[in-house]
Amino acid sequence: MVSLEELKWLVSHEITQRREEGYNITEIEKRFRERKQEKNLSELEDFLTELEASRLRPDFPHKEPSDLPAIRAERPEGPRRIGLKNLSDRELLDKIYGGWLGRCAGCLLGKPVEFLSKEQIEEWLKRADAYPLQNYFPPIREPPEDAPEWLKNRLKNHRILLGQMKVMPRDDDTDYTILNLHVLESSGLNFTTMDVGKAWLTTLPYYMVYTAERAAYRNLVNEFNPPETATFMNPYREWIGAQIRADLWGYVTPGRPELGAELAHRDASLSHVKNGIYGEMFVSAMLSAAFTTNDIEEIIKIGLSEIPQQSRLAQAVRDVVGWSKEYDDWRDAWKKIIEKYGHYHIVHTINNAALVLLGLLYGEGDYERSITISVMGGMDTDCNGATTGSILGVILGAKNLPEKWIKPLNNRIESCIIGYNNSRISELAKQTFKLAKETLSKEAE
Repeated sequence: MVSLEELKWLVSHEITQRREEGYNITEIEKRFRERKQEKNLSELEDFLTELEASRLRPDFPHKEPSDLPAIRAERPEGPRRIGLKNLSDRELLDKIYGGWLGRCAGCLLGKPVEFLSKEQIEEWLKRADAYPLQNYFPPIREPPEDAPEWLKNRLKNHRILLGQMKVMPRDDDTDYTILNLHVLESSGLNFTTMDVGKAWLTTLPYYMVYTAERAAYRNLVNEFNPPETATFMNPYREWIGAQIRADLWGYVTPGRPELGAELAHRDASLSHVKNGIYGEMFVSAMLSAAFTTNDIEEIIKIGLSEIPQQSRLAQAVRDVVGWSKEYDDWRDAWKKIIEKYGHYHIVHTINNAALVLLGLLYGEGDYERSITISVMGGMDTDCNGATTGSILGVILGAKNLPEKWIKPLNNRIESCIIGYNNSRISELAKQTFKLAKETLSKEAE
């Protein structure tokens, strides 16, 4: 049973979501905003019914299907399979391990400043004489009296600050990477979207999932099936939750971006639609490509080739690539991102994907520069640092990642996934390597 307050929240977000998807909801929104009296449950349910019946505007310029055949019909040309150039098993394992380590370190970097603005992040760093960012976020032992309350509160979480880490702490950005490893090991390469749902219900605690994933989890408990799990009372269905679940699919499909995107689609469809799905497909395909080249623009182009070319996400990707050529300083490109895409919620797929690209393009293949730029942009910083770090980790391999970023992890990761807490990151990489080899073997048959 949804409470009155929760239903108000859902209707408000659903209005925003429908507007962003291009639906004609002007009159519905006007009536909702203008009605000052307290709305009861029945009225709110009526608003939801009206929103669900709304139609796409005829002038909406984007084509954004959610089913895989229709997505593939709208994507541009691309290399669906790429040769691995005699990549040895040792090199393949090192790249997979690099992806795991790079993801963990990037996530840990962004964790202390999650949801802070670019300006707040800069204030923290400047107060600590650590701007621009070149290491994990520094503690300030005795913050001055004039320090803002948000900074004092963030400084209390010592175990994720520079010099205090002893392990990769539990985070949903890494929980899902572990969970998807479990899905493949238990259900195989032909897993279904419902197999993912069952894995959530049996291994992932409800209170450790958020926004779109919590809505989908609730729908699973109420015996909805995909794709309805993604759409019923879920106004977060294009937010970042699916994009952060992409990595394992890329790790196990080296040189197979089409297959990586397909696995990502099966996973994302449990909780997301349209650009929410595309975010996971895009990142997975980029990771598949990262095993074959260190050319960042080529990796982005291959990722782009697996999503609809007339989608809002594809347009944002093209915009950021263009701005990176126009401006020498990432901060100028960041301003353009905020001007055009800043209206999205701070945990939406599109604006956060843009910040990942900012780090990739301006980092120019340097791990530290890439993750720090993505994180200094603000918004969902742990997600963006993790995704950027994962891609660079695959490109560079574990052996080439800077020790100062990797050593604090102590090769250990905490997780709420049942049976996986306090795992060794190297062991997770070995399990992933085994699955990648099996995938490549089946692809060759």
